[in-house]
Amino acid sequence: MTETIPVKIIARIHTDFATKFGVPRQSGLVESLRGEIVFEPDFRNPDALRGIEDFSHLWLIWQFSEAVRDKWQPTVRPPRLGGNQSMGVFATRSPYRPNPIGLSSVRLEGVEQRPGQGTVLIVSGADLMDGTPILDIKPYLPYADCRSDATGGFTDQVERKTLTVEVPSELLAAIPADKRQALCDVLAQDPRPAYQKTPERKYGLTFAGYDVRFFVRDGVLMVTEVVKI
Repeated sequence: MTETIPVKIIARIHTDFATKFGVPRQSGLVESLRGEIVFEPDFRNPDALRGIEDFSHLWLIWQFSEAVRDKWQPTVRPPRLGGNQSMGVFATRSPYRPNPIGLSSVRLEGVEQRPGQGTVLIVSGADLMDGTPILDIKPYLPYADCRSDATGGFTDQVERKTLTVEVPSELLAAIPADKRQALCDVLAQDPRPAYQKTPERKYGLTFAGYDVRFFVRDGVLMVTEVVKI
């Protein structure tokens, strides 16, 4: 019988992603994204966060809440390889793992005290869906966590490309001003599944309460519709 250990949800993060489509594939890729970490009532003791404001970045340990499964497989097909090649699950950051746990590095933008919520952490660069359970938070330590001689395995072999994003001014105006740059940065990362590159196929991205429709042609992402949900 597999041994298990208890784990508590200490907080939840609130972001502009209601679904996983469009969420950056790694933390830090879209620094313009903002998120708010709200602690669960049992963990709102301000002493638990004493000194956290002195750190520029944090590690978030969280649950892939949309990928919880009873069974696991030893190999997965990373999007970075176009979904065409299998790799060992422990050699990837796939959400489909024996324990669906994620690890993200985010920038700490601020610490706020709010009535009814206690201490709230404002972060940027998160790659998490709205409501994702946070299991732990640790400070990022440059002297230990930054390895200048690190190699990236198969990810070093694949060129990372971004798209040119074109949004008609009248459509961009429909998005709140403080969300526009983040939306464009998210779209530039090419949210399409790696195995779906059909020219001019239309896609829909839910972001900050809006349904954003687009297609991609010759490396240019064209937004065609923005509808408030």
